[in-house]
Amino acid sequence: MLPKKPRVTKRRGRHPEKALTDAFCCNVAQAGRYSDGNGLYLHVDPSGARRWVQRLVVRGRSRALGLGSLRLVSLAEARARALANRKMAREGGDPTTLGRRRSPGVPTFEEAAIRVVDVYSGAWRQGGKTAGQWRSSLRDYVFPHLGDMSVDRVTTADVMAALQPIWTGKHVTARKVHHRVGTVMRWAIAQGYRTDNPAGDAITAALPRRPVPVQHRRALPHGEVAAAMDAVRAADAWTGTKLAFELLVLTATRSAEVRLARWCEVDLVARVWTIPASRMKAKREHRVPLSGRAAEILGEAEKLRPSPAPHEPVFTSVRGKLIDGSAISKLVSDLGIAAVPHGFRSSFRDWASERTDYPREVVEAALAHAVRDQTEAAYARSDLFERRRHLMDDWTEYLAETRGQVLALKR
Repeated sequence: MLPKKPRVTKRRGRHPEKALTDAFCCNVAQAGRYSDGNGLYLHVDPSGARRWVQRLVVRGRSRALGLGSLRLVSLAEARARALANRKMAREGGDPTTLGRRRSPGVPTFEEAAIRVVDVYSGAWRQGGKTAGQWRSSLRDYVFPHLGDMSVDRVTTADVMAALQPIWTGKHVTARKVHHRVGTVMRWAIAQGYRTDNPAGDAITAALPRRPVPVQHRRALPHGEVAAAMDAVRAADAWTGTKLAFELLVLTATRSAEVRLARWCEVDLVARVWTIPASRMKAKREHRVPLSGRAAEILGEAEKLRPSPAPHEPVFTSVRGKLIDGSAISKLVSDLGIAAVPHGFRSSFRDWASERTDYPREVVEAALAHAVRDQTEAAYARSDLFERRRHLMDDWTEYLAETRGQVLALKR
């Protein structure tokens, strides 16, 4: 006796899930189409042949996808494939192209992306977050759509399908992902795998425009910087962290440059701190002139020095280790100062523009900003060190003169 035929409702989208059984699939003789849920159907032909077909809506179009014969694909396997296909379609992918995603001898997008990150890692700052951000963003937003597709098979529609779900809600991330996909595709062109870039300008033109407001890092007016330094000096915090903050302000350097400073970089006699190119954003060695107070700060830090080894960090934690990456910013935040450590570079820049007549190139050199114009950069051989020394001395003197003013703390 044949097993009872499962009840199938004719309203699309209302089929019960897992309505079929192995026994029914193997023994049903009546030709027809039998639903199992998730758009999966067992088609029984008049000849008795049985095959799996899944109906899906892919990118707004109704599509039928064959999953194979019952002789080769069991009910459990068909259900697993149907569920995976449905998830892919809901995320904007196209499971109907799975059989055409691979080309012999051509790397997949994921393999190509891994190679690109390996190539670029040598140029990125060692110990930085760039490589990790590339890997995580491509893993989360691109590999589910393009990861197993050969780089020569990727189309503009495929790239759009990956970007569209995040283009509005995570626009900044989406723009970075778009750039990274384009970089992988340019690598594929250079390797001879394809002749065009499917992540080109057509993507930006097709997706909705969304202006992104520029968000500057919080900074204090230069007249309030001295009061912030007084608040830090009076704080109940570790001396090494407070000294690191003060040196950061007086030298207008970046937080990581101060936090990772080594004693072998400091010459207290000549009052020069030389930051190696490997730690600079512009990948150029930067000599920092030390004002009298900046040299005093380093002298105070030397008293906390756990050992005389030249490669020991200048600023250490209570336990004599490298201070935490968030130590300075946490100190500023805990005191209610309405700025971030990097914002004190902006305060310095505003002071130099409003209160001094130093040329722009001297101020930019003090901030270690790269010269963007290639022609100008070709002639800018000097680091203007002596003129920068006068500039940093004046900055220190200005902060000393404005001490005692009231600091407006954030709520």
